[in-house]
Amino acid sequence: MARVTLPGHDQSTYRLRMEWGPTGAEAVPADYAVVVDVLSFTTTLTVALERDIEVFPFRWKDSRAAEHALRHGATLAVGRFEALSRGDARHVSLSPASLAEVEGVQRLVLPSPNGSTIAFALADSGARVVGACLRNAGAVARWLAPKVADGASVVVVPAGERWYDDTLRPAAEDLWGAGAVLAALDAEAEAGASPEARMAIAAWHAAVLPHDLLHCAGGRELAEAGFVADVEIAARHDVSDVVPVLVGESFRDAASLPPAGARLRRVDG
Repeated sequence: MARVTLPGHDQSTYRLRMEWGPTGAEAVPADYAVVVDVLSFTTTLTVALERDIEVFPFRWKDSRAAEHALRHGATLAVGRFEALSRGDARHVSLSPASLAEVEGVQRLVLPSPNGSTIAFALADSGARVVGACLRNAGAVARWLAPKVADGASVVVVPAGERWYDDTLRPAAEDLWGAGAVLAALDAEAEAGASPEARMAIAAWHAAVLPHDLLHCAGGRELAEAGFVADVEIAARHDVSDVVPVLVGESFRDAASLPPAGARLRRVDG
């Protein structure tokens, strides 16, 4: 994505940063960027990697997604309601709970206009992109901590949702997920956190799980549509050790990657 300079907004005097959505991510560059979309892109991503499934995020939910899956020899995840209409509980959908039933899937295309767009835009900026949710917040923080201690910067990007006019709707669950990562990372690395990052940490400490996730707007929406299991899976804090890292077109668990070579290009600014 094209770099936009917004004086005073880049949080460059802090190593731990936080800003909302694709536009905010553009304004706050860092060496490492953590995408958080609790309901449900990064939760589904994390659950898939827990089951050793390589995930190819994709920006569009149309015929291009099927072509992308065919090109990579991958299974295409369909929408929640489409999976229900097919009457097959084993069919892979964007629902994290659907992955508990699937067998024999090694590669998965996960259409997500919001989370995928943010992830690829951050990668284009030069950042190393990681996916996080409540399930793996601590694991992501532990993976990042030595890098931060060595001087790297991190921006955590809660994805948020979209209103009907396509403007950003800050989502409580994504703020809690961002805060969970930042709180653990701040404790591990003792690095300076921006006021925005500290706000997310405070929100996380105020959250009561699973109650708040089930009763926030995003949680109620899914529960009322019959997907309460997805919310319950998303509400489980620090139950996963996987660290999804975007490599080329796919997310893989950091534990499966070769040791890093040369240091990343610094993008502070």
